[in-house]
Amino acid sequence: MNKPMTSYERVMNRLEGKPVDKIPNMNLVMAFAAKQVDISYKTFCTDYKRLVESKLVSAEVFGIDTVSAISDPMREAAGFGAKVILPDNDVPYCEENLIADLSMIKQLKVIDPLSSERMLDRVRAIELFKSQVKGKIPIIGWVEGVLAEAADLRGVSELMMDLMLEPNAMIELFEILYEQQKAFAKVQVDAGADFIGIGNAVASLIGPELYGQFCLEYEQRIIKDIHAMGAKVKLHICGNTEPILGLLARTDADIFDVDHVVDFSKAIQAFHGTKTVANGNLDPVSEIMSATEGEVVEAVKKRILVADERTMISGGCEIPRSTPKENMVRMNQELYL
Repeated sequence: MNKPMTSYERVMNRLEGKPVDKIPNMNLVMAFAAKQVDISYKTFCTDYKRLVESKLVSAEVFGIDTVSAISDPMREAAGFGAKVILPDNDVPYCEENLIADLSMIKQLKVIDPLSSERMLDRVRAIELFKSQVKGKIPIIGWVEGVLAEAADLRGVSELMMDLMLEPNAMIELFEILYEQQKAFAKVQVDAGADFIGIGNAVASLIGPELYGQFCLEYEQRIIKDIHAMGAKVKLHICGNTEPILGLLARTDADIFDVDHVVDFSKAIQAFHGTKTVANGNLDPVSEIMSATEGEVVEAVKKRILVADERTMISGGCEIPRSTPKENMVRMNQELYL
């Protein structure tokens, strides 16, 4: 009998289109993971030991083929000095925009990630993952994309207006955020991350013209940097990215998370012949959380039907906290080839 593949072997083989025993299960779990070890979301976001515990339990019980240090998008914002609110059972958020006025951009300074409590907590999580599963399960660190981080610091509505009315100020801001992104990625790779996830959800709101003008170059730069550091990249842009698939194919990301509102076959085709692998794209609510086990099976089969030899499968975004365990187990079972 052939020895079962490790998650690390499975993911790395799939990236190269080599044979695997199972399509990698790339589900993103945060609140769901916290629930498995009965901790509050605040604890999950602030105690790296409990975050690591919850992700390892989820990987073991539900067959998830990665462990990630992501919990929320406010790590860098806290480092910059934003007042971050940490609810007991909700996602951290900024109480007010750190950049209330564009003149404040000049006051923004790149900081050593290891000097920031919240950024350091993520690095410690990766170090702990490394001591537990390095070479067995791919370890994913995380940084915010420059557009997403700008939205965290400036506000989404304000950012949308600034892109149109104050493009030079935005470039000035993005350059600072890019340097911070690079520094944060570097300490995570040094700590043991095999991948760096880049979260840039706001990019799905701006369309191809603005994405090409303001985003593509920064995605390409940071991805090139991370590759030079010796790690791979998983680019995560939830929402409708179908209009920018052609541009995303030029980012050189190793994996792109395709949300459920996108035609999965179109995404797979867009990345054909490029370095990038499509991952997705089940609806986390209707096809996983609220579905019957039979509906979960059908949803997975639907994706496998259009998959190529490199495609990976997961929910299009985070698995909801109240998702039945049985559905997650069944989803994983259907990925075996």
